[in-house]
This record gives sequence, C-alpha cells and structure tokens, in this order.
Amino acid sequence: AASQTPLQDLHGTITPADLHFERHHGGVPEIDPADYKLLIHGMVQRPTVFTLDDLKRFPATSGIHFLECSGNWFGRNGGPETTPQRVCGMTSQSEWAGVSLATLFREVGADPAATWFLAEGQDAAAMTRSIPLEKAWDDAILAYAQNGEAIRPEQGYPVRLFLPGWEGNASVKWLRRLELADRPFMTREETSKYTDTLPDGTARQFSFVFDARSIITSPAYPEQIQPGWVEIRGIAWSGRGRIARVEISTDRGQSWQSANLQGPVLPKAHVRFRYMWRWDGGETEIVSRAVDETGYEQPGRATLLETRAERNKPYHLNPVVGWTIQRDGRIFSQQDPTI
Repeated sequence: AASQTPLQDLHGTITPADLHFERHHGGVPEIDPADYKLLIHGMVQRPTVFTLDDLKRFPATSGIHFLECSGNWFGRNGGPETTPQRVCGMTSQSEWAGVSLATLFREVGADPAATWFLAEGQDAAAMTRSIPLEKAWDDAILAYAQNGEAIRPEQGYPVRLFLPGWEGNASVKWLRRLELADRPFMTREETSKYTDTLPDGTARQFSFVFDARSIITSPAYPEQIQPGWVEIRGIAWSGRGRIARVEISTDRGQSWQSANLQGPVLPKAHVRFRYMWRWDGGETEIVSRAVDETGYEQPGRATLLETRAERNKPYHLNPVVGWTIQRDGRIFSQQDPTI
C-alpha cells in the first residue's frame, strides 16, 4: 500500500505527520510498546535485548531530514493532468528523534571486523536490509519520535531505523532485530528488488544515497495563471548534503537563472526555492534543476533513462521535471521533455 504527500499544498519544509507519505509491503503491525523488544546480536561482545524504555534512557539525538521512497517517480505514466503530489509525492520531511545507532553499537561492543548489519522489521513482510556499518557510525538513528510526538504506526511505531539521505526502504520500520556481520546478507529487497538494471545487462546494487532532485510545486497542475509576475516555488533536496543552488528555466531549457533558496539550508533536507518570473502570455515550459554541494547536477530525463536504468525500472530516478504552460494560463505536467 502507498500514499503520497500533497507537495503542492504545503508551506515551509516540515511535513505534518498525518500528511507524511506511506509505503508498506505487508500492512501496518499493531505493536504494544510495553512488549516491544529490539535484539542486537551477531559480531558483538554482548548480545542484548533492549526495551523501548531502555532505548529512551540513552542520550537522545534529533535531526531534520527528508525521507523518500526508492521508487518516487510517477511522472513517466501520469499523463498531463498530474499534480506534484503524483509526480514525486513519496518524499516528506520531519524532525526525527531517538538514539544514535552508534551509541547502541558501542554499548553492545561491536566487533571491529564487522562491516555490515542487517535491519529486520516485524511487519508481515519481515522487511530486511543490509546496511554498511559506516552509516551507523555516521548519522543513523533509531527513531521513536517524529515532529515532537511518537512515530505514527504507519511510520514504524514504536521504533524505526532512520538513515538520513538514504533510500527509504533501507530505513526499516517496526524494527525488531539488528545483526552485525562482515558481509551483506543479500536479502530479497536488495537483490530482486531495489536494484537498477543497466544497459549492459549488469545491475547496480546497494544504491543507498539519493542524488540531488527538485520539483516546482507552484505554478503546477491544476493551477491557472494570468500574464504578469508569477512566483515560481518548489523544493529541492539531496542525500549527499546541502543543496548549493537551484536553477530555473522558463524557456524550455534554453536559458537558466538561479532561484533564491529559503533558509535554513540543511544537509540531507528539503529546501524551499523561489524565483520571480514575468510571464508574457506565451506558451512555454518551466523546469527546475538542483545542484548539491558535491557539484552533482540533476540530470535530464532522457540522459538518466539511457544511462542509469531500463525504462520499466522505477528505482532511484531523479530526472529534471517541469510544467507546460498554455496561452490561456492552464498548466499541465510536461509530457515530452526537451531536457
């Protein structure tokens, strides 16, 4: 099951918890927090079972970050009457709070030879993913709170793994087990699923980090505008750090201008961009592209599909997208991009 965030209706960068996108493969489990247990074992000195109260006794940490589904691109088959919500609405942003995973791994005595860990959920799908241990030492969180309140059941209550900037499928919800090892576990979700088939027949695997991306959320379908000044608004984000700039084209990609970024510009987080444009009433297309602090530039759709994945593979796609504006001011989703 899945639902999408109405990007075109939101302000700022924090998504209300009840509008956060949802994606689950086996329904939402009902878990009594009093009975919750998390096992950490494998290549550790002290295999341990933690309760929810145990986790909350550790020093807390929090951060504002986006979460995004690995298959968050529906513009390829949505048709002209497609809203931003439908184009790529499986991304949302929250303040996530919990305990640093590094703290717990130090507590159980992680073996220096361990290089991966398995995260397993307790939903009906028993979602399991292999994660490089370096992410745990970096910024991984065992989150039990979202936007100041307990995580909602659809988001993994009572505890989920949260990996800032990485594909949502790896941030396993309803977490019940972490196992440390010296190699990946090659689970179903990282072999037959969530991989990218390349033109030469090989597959790109463990594509954890999200590349830079942006979308104009206004003006967009189903809005209608009038000639004169229009503020182009949208969001941009990157799993590799901060967004450095967002560029806007109002002439089908022939020229580009820098948009204003609305602070704060946080790492691995949505940022708002704005650009004042004087529409002359002619038919055109408006598009945005993001560049992050590593210098990565969001690619055009044709380039991405030719070099990164087959057209029928939905994972890890971040193409430049935009909107067609007709002479009567009506706006539709771009169907035959020139970029």
